[in-house]
Amino acid sequence: MSKKIKIEADSSTEEKIKAAANIVFTKKGYSGTRTRDIAEEAGINLALLNYYFRSKEKLFDIVMMENIQQFLMGIRGLLNNEAFSLTEKISLVAENYINLLREQPDMPLFILSEIKANPEKLATNMNVKEILLKSHFYRQLNEVLNGKANPLHFIINIISLTVFPFVASPLLKIIGELKQEDFDKMVEERKKMIPVWIDAMLKTH
Repeated sequence: MSKKIKIEADSSTEEKIKAAANIVFTKKGYSGTRTRDIAEEAGINLALLNYYFRSKEKLFDIVMMENIQQFLMGIRGLLNNEAFSLTEKISLVAENYINLLREQPDMPLFILSEIKANPEKLATNMNVKEILLKSHFYRQLNEVLNGKANPLHFIINIISLTVFPFVASPLLKIIGELKQEDFDKMVEERKKMIPVWIDAMLKTH
């Protein structure tokens, strides 16, 4: 009986740490976050945090992967919703991605580092092949293209148009002399622009 209670308490502490890490990473970014900040947010001592998660890097990886999986599970329903047109889905995908990346600006760099370090593990954990290539959305793309182009080109374009501004944001802010609020306004505008661009690309094939 006591063993069961201890396990439940341990699980609760672990979830509390992950929730605190999510808050602090979102607020300060990976480089600006200290493990002590996470411990304080969770209301625990640093030694206990280190007992559950050996390093800031490991905790960041776990939190980011869980956020990605949660997002993909949410978007799966959208991609398979037969009530939406292809254009509506592209618009909603862009909107959802931009909302996520505004909340988790370190996520693209995390994904890029994982792609370089261990692409097979990332593909398995994210289950992207199942979510994208077997979706109603993918079938809609195929129907529109009618064999004239590989639908993967357009999936790459949607992801690139959505994600790249966040990856390059430090450089873009310098080049465009943008404050954070200016950058936020720009990416909000892209929610409407990306579907128009993708639609124009589809019409040329």
